[in-house]
Amino acid sequence: MAKPIVAVVGRPNVGKSTLFNRLTGGRVAIVEDRPGVTRDRLYRNAKWLNREFTLVDTGGLEFGADGNPFSEVIYKQAEAAIAEADVILFMVDGKAGITADDETVAAVLRRTKKPVFLVVNKIEDFSQRDKYYEFFALGLGDPIPISATHGMNTGDLLDAVIEALPPEGDEEDDPDTIKIAVIGKPNVGKSSMVNAILGEERVIVSNIPGTTRDAIDTPFEREGKHYVLIDTAGMRRKGKIDESVERYSVMRSLRAVDRSDVVLMVIDASQGVTEQDKKIAGYAHEAGKACVLVLNKWDLVPKDDKTMNRFDKVVRSELGFLNYAPTIYVSALTGQRLPKILELVDFVTEQANRRIPTSVINELMTDIIRVTPAPSDRGRRLKILYVTQTSVKPPTFVFFVNDEELFHFSYQRHIMNRFRETFGFEGTPVRFIIRQREKEKE
Repeated sequence: MAKPIVAVVGRPNVGKSTLFNRLTGGRVAIVEDRPGVTRDRLYRNAKWLNREFTLVDTGGLEFGADGNPFSEVIYKQAEAAIAEADVILFMVDGKAGITADDETVAAVLRRTKKPVFLVVNKIEDFSQRDKYYEFFALGLGDPIPISATHGMNTGDLLDAVIEALPPEGDEEDDPDTIKIAVIGKPNVGKSSMVNAILGEERVIVSNIPGTTRDAIDTPFEREGKHYVLIDTAGMRRKGKIDESVERYSVMRSLRAVDRSDVVLMVIDASQGVTEQDKKIAGYAHEAGKACVLVLNKWDLVPKDDKTMNRFDKVVRSELGFLNYAPTIYVSALTGQRLPKILELVDFVTEQANRRIPTSVINELMTDIIRVTPAPSDRGRRLKILYVTQTSVKPPTFVFFVNDEELFHFSYQRHIMNRFRETFGFEGTPVRFIIRQREKEKE
């Protein structure tokens, strides 16, 4: 089920990124933060009061050099947040007071029916109400004073946010239906690819509006198997959000990823891997989704007999955290290799659902430790007492050890490589959970 999205909007230098880091790295429990994923992220999964949500920082992105007045760019950015978020945090600078750009954003936010919290940052003495009461003039209700730098009043802010989130749904998934999210930055050919896949099969059951705005869930059948395509390509709202702001918004992709079993990460082969591609792909990886890297517009790339190998090396270098994901080079325009996409979807789905018997896992661990002994520190050696698989999608293994601090990341990576060599798991992340024996803790 998709996590609700909370967007932080406002003009630059009001402390959006500071608040983002405070809420997700301080008192909020981070759900996932694994090595290898691009650090320049504008989203993070978090949890407060046992409720998970995705926080999006709209301030960590570059504005387009299209000559637009600054306030116009902020205005459109606010519209993008309204279109995608469930709750909006509108952040202003308590020391600077109300600015023209603040009024511009407030005018947009007043028209939405979504919950909006007016967050006045850089307030360190809440008794000086005159420092933040002037923001009543923005017409967005009671200002919430905070100090993002010191974390003051951020807990109360989070309490209010959790209360405003939409109720948790009770969606029941059909385990036999594979849900495929088609994601990627704008103009990489997602719509053309979806239409080509569905046109090729011509077994569309119906078109059902999805839980995401302007996304369409399209159920269809192929060779007796049931699928749902979650198309995020309808991101553009003509007359409201232009391309320069559209590329800031990955929120629809985040929501679609949460609802999917398999992600088709579509990349424009004529442009190569961009920073926005890394951000979107990084979320799919952290969400633990099976993934296929689809290099579209392959017909536009000048080729020789080694072009595909060169591209693969570049893609693997740029998206190192997705080294397990298979690549396929297609053209939605000509139909080149499109039928093979669903074959890969079936394959990575099977890999993500693999269960390995405990006895087989521990036999492999015995062999791994015999060839490459476990690390030691100051005469104390790591002992891996027992390993078992606890879940699938993604395959997750729990390691019971004598001292979790001795289980270095490099040794975990070595074991991960051996697991993949032995069991496959192609196209899916694999999770390791390390648990220390209670006696050792005492």
